[in-house]
Amino acid sequence: MAKFTDIIGQEQLKEHLQNALKLNKVSHAYIINGERSSGKEFVAKIFAAALQCERLPLQESDNLASSFEPCGECRSCKQMATGNQPDVIYVQHEKPGTIGVEDIRGQVNGSVAIKPYSSPRKIYIISEGEKMTVQAQNALLKTLEEPPEYTVIIILTTNVDSLLTTILSRCVILNMKPVKDTQVKRFLMETMQVPDYKADICVAFARGNIGKAKLLASSEEFDHVKEEAVTLLKYINDMEINEIVGAIKKISEYKFDVNDYMDILSIWYRDVLMFKATNDANHLIFREEIQYIRKVADRSAYEGIEKVIAALEKAKNRLNANVNFDLTMELLLLTIKENS
Repeated sequence: MAKFTDIIGQEQLKEHLQNALKLNKVSHAYIINGERSSGKEFVAKIFAAALQCERLPLQESDNLASSFEPCGECRSCKQMATGNQPDVIYVQHEKPGTIGVEDIRGQVNGSVAIKPYSSPRKIYIISEGEKMTVQAQNALLKTLEEPPEYTVIIILTTNVDSLLTTILSRCVILNMKPVKDTQVKRFLMETMQVPDYKADICVAFARGNIGKAKLLASSEEFDHVKEEAVTLLKYINDMEINEIVGAIKKISEYKFDVNDYMDILSIWYRDVLMFKATNDANHLIFREEIQYIRKVADRSAYEGIEKVIAALEKAKNRLNANVNFDLTMELLLLTIKENS
């Protein structure tokens, strides 16, 4: 069963939650804010397990007070491990893009007055809190204003600004921080047995997001997309317009997040820029492609490489604003071809 020690990074957040347990100053409502895949639900489940652990109040006497971890052995912890703890409620929503007022009324407001079945607390975990409508948030506010003393509500969100100020003012807000690259790489290599070179690439893409690093490390599609992108960059200088159009069509067929594809291109050109400036391959992410990195660095001016990096950022912004995909990618790849 997962414990606080299994959370990689997030030292301030862990310390806050464990101190709340140790000092018996648990709030009735928390917001855990962080980007997608950053581990919010993992943290929430560990905290919920600790709150319900039958042995935790006894830890002071058996000299475990400093750790304040769920024991993993009591009935409640075993129920948490199998997802069957009756007093930990995961709020569901039928519409994928919205948590509506009926979801909150039916699953939170309608049951909050009923005392816990077998535990000291009743815990509600609301994932994707940014999807709550204003009406749903106002319904939740009624519970947050006068919660029963045994209630703990944990809202997980990727965008804390999407929540009403009245909700924010009644919750303890905890922010997930980017995990250090060294910690992410160590986890990938030691726990997932990812080889050094692949770990470096996953770390570069994850940007401190441990969940994303794990996903990339185990994704066959990511490996395939990366190889396709690198092949395009190696040979784009010799490609005709019709071949570039064909490459764009291929990109549009990937199920992978297009931002990740753009990141592959960006990291390649940052490697080119770094090698041109230092002539040192040791710190490159794509160091196994040094033969091609050197070629591009030798034939490209600094100004040209910087133009490409700026064009990549502009293309990402356009795609996020739903500008036409084919047109955006055609402009980008032509800029790359002209400046490589």
